[in-house]
Amino acid sequence: MATRKRTLSPLDRLLGEAGSALQTLAARKRTSARPSPAEGHSDTALSERQRTHVAGLMRVNHTGEVCAQALYQGQALTARLQDVREEMREAAREEADHLAWCDQRLRELDSRPSVLNPAWYGLSFVLGATAGAVGDKWSLGFVAATEERVCRHLRDHLKQLPDPDRKSQLILQQMLEDEERHGHNALQAGGADLPRPVKDAMSLVSKVMTKSSYWV
Repeated sequence: MATRKRTLSPLDRLLGEAGSALQTLAARKRTSARPSPAEGHSDTALSERQRTHVAGLMRVNHTGEVCAQALYQGQALTARLQDVREEMREAAREEADHLAWCDQRLRELDSRPSVLNPAWYGLSFVLGATAGAVGDKWSLGFVAATEERVCRHLRDHLKQLPDPDRKSQLILQQMLEDEERHGHNALQAGGADLPRPVKDAMSLVSKVMTKSSYWV
């Protein structure tokens, strides 16, 4: 006899996302499904100033991945169509790799993630859940607009990295390729183009997150 697949209730999904939140915020020395693009490459000597700057950039990217996890988890919680939920979860799995890579690089630089991550996670989760509740096309459009801003940051950070820091370059380059694909997939799946005021507000929040996470 075929086993009947259990349908998760909203409470089941909420409890599952709560567990994901704890895992995202609490874990260090994470494992990733894919090996780090920097694996097998040796570190090069950086000046103290360069190391501090690279650590700040990687801390910003680490916080960005915490926010991405929260956004996708919030959207998966409230998305109406099962295939949209799966799209969010698949993207979140790749973002989890990014989170692990950034975390590892921060440890190699003798640095740490931002202490503001719990606050950014909470805000991002609420935004993601709200976008999902409004409708799947807007939720997917929110993903596309978010990834557009993430890619902008990554390109800028790649320009700022010191030439000798090949490890950080490889990590950010792979992250950029993944994020570009996530944004493209969201539009292909039916994502709507968000109104300009919404995009402007997203850019403002992104700037605040970037500047605060670099230092704190």
